[in-house]
Amino acid sequence: MTQRPFFLNLLRIKLPIGGVVSILHRATGAVLSLLVPCLLYAFSLSLESAQGFVRVHGLLAGGFGWLLMSLVGWAMLHHFLAGLRHLGFDIGYGEDRATARATAWGTGVMAVLAAAGIAFWVLP
Repeated sequence: MTQRPFFLNLLRIKLPIGGVVSILHRATGAVLSLLVPCLLYAFSLSLESAQGFVRVHGLLAGGFGWLLMSLVGWAMLHHFLAGLRHLGFDIGYGEDRATARATAWGTGVMAVLAAAGIAFWVLP
């Protein structure tokens, strides 16, 4: 008796919070890696001349720039905090289910709150 291939609908699977944090850690790492050339270009353009600085400032000064910088800030904070969480796993801290779940929630909540605080306090 042969089994038919099993269709795994990934949209119906309810991941635990640890899985969501882990996937977001990988995604933010990939996004931040891909953003490095863009950020370096903007930085070099802003240092090249006064017109380049005005151009970069014009791109980042409006609502889109605020949103972009807020998302990049969240990605950096989330990636950093999730990395600390994974380092804790490497040294044996938080491997039991309750602690892993608590650190996953803590990582997500702290990243969102810190990014929101920075976005509304530091960014214009």
